[in-house]
Amino acid sequence: MNRPWVLCLALIFLLPAACRDGRKDGTPVTTEHSGDLPVTTDSFGSLPDGRGVTKYTLQNRAGAVVEVIDYGAVITRILVPDREGNMADVVLGYDTAEGYERGPNYLGAVVGRYGNRIAGGRFTLDGAIVQLPANDGPNHLHGGRRGFDKALWTGTVVEDPDGPSVALRLVSPDGEEGYPGRVELTVTYTLTERNGLLIRYEGTTDRPTVLNPTQHSYFNLTGDFTRTVMGHHLSIAADSVTEVGPGLIPTGKLLDVAGTPFDFRSSTEIGARIGEPDRQLELGGGYDHNWVLRGKRGEVRRVAELYEPESGRVMTVDTDQPGIQFYSGNFLDGSQTGKGGVVYGARTGLCLETQAYPDTPNQPHFPQVTLRPGETYRHVTIYQFSTR
Repeated sequence: MNRPWVLCLALIFLLPAACRDGRKDGTPVTTEHSGDLPVTTDSFGSLPDGRGVTKYTLQNRAGAVVEVIDYGAVITRILVPDREGNMADVVLGYDTAEGYERGPNYLGAVVGRYGNRIAGGRFTLDGAIVQLPANDGPNHLHGGRRGFDKALWTGTVVEDPDGPSVALRLVSPDGEEGYPGRVELTVTYTLTERNGLLIRYEGTTDRPTVLNPTQHSYFNLTGDFTRTVMGHHLSIAADSVTEVGPGLIPTGKLLDVAGTPFDFRSSTEIGARIGEPDRQLELGGGYDHNWVLRGKRGEVRRVAELYEPESGRVMTVDTDQPGIQFYSGNFLDGSQTGKGGVVYGARTGLCLETQAYPDTPNQPHFPQVTLRPGETYRHVTIYQFSTR
């Protein structure tokens, strides 16, 4: 008896995996290997000019997942368990490439060349005045109008003994957004077996410039983005913050956190003091300040811990950087619709951005970020997830 369906079934299984394994829209899903753990690559749509965006999915044996796209080096998803083992996504984001291309809040992106603010978009380097675009009132913020967050990077799955990894490379040409020098930057994301997200930056230049990139993910450990982060508990290993004036530009002074709403030396609920009458809180609309971290710059050490009591999720932060910007999502205003149609209201996510201090090029007593030919910029941060 002739059974054509049997023949068809046999042919399906004889086809190469790359031909069998595809999405419903016909776009192939490919699997590459980083060590003995696979990294899946998939289409994430396209940009208005037609360039395609690729998503990289890292997964460890414990079931944790990190998804990254090559547009903006964005972390689109971090899936980790609560104390009962229930998995949930803990970073704000969008469902499409268009969302990230149009979105104004740097959700999940690597920002630069200079993360944070530069007063007046102006500084002096080796006696020459450098003028950058003002995209935050009169000041320069996160690399300008088209910073690293709005660039299409080149992604490569890499072998790494620490776990599944993807390296994203960007070439920023001389003069881009006013910055001198051609900068080559690689950011490598690795998901470890212990549910740590290891982020390593390496950058070089052919002319003296400044370089201070950082990761701008918005975390909400509840996994429910309709809820605020005010019930999270935070500790930061810092005894002072950089005082700011109008426009959140540092005055050059360091403020002792003792006796202020900025004292997170022991774990404290974020919402406990955010409404207190305090000039620094008024200027930021909440927390949007740089904490001066203890320890030696260049040495990786534990600098912060975030804890969400209901889920039991914990996120610690280790870095080799001198500062961390704690931003409590004050400017999320309900105008952005994110994943699953959720509207991101005020303080539904928070950022812990490891970096140099804001406006460092204009503050010679701050730890400097000048990068010269022959030098390599390096920066390590680990977001470690666990429960208790």
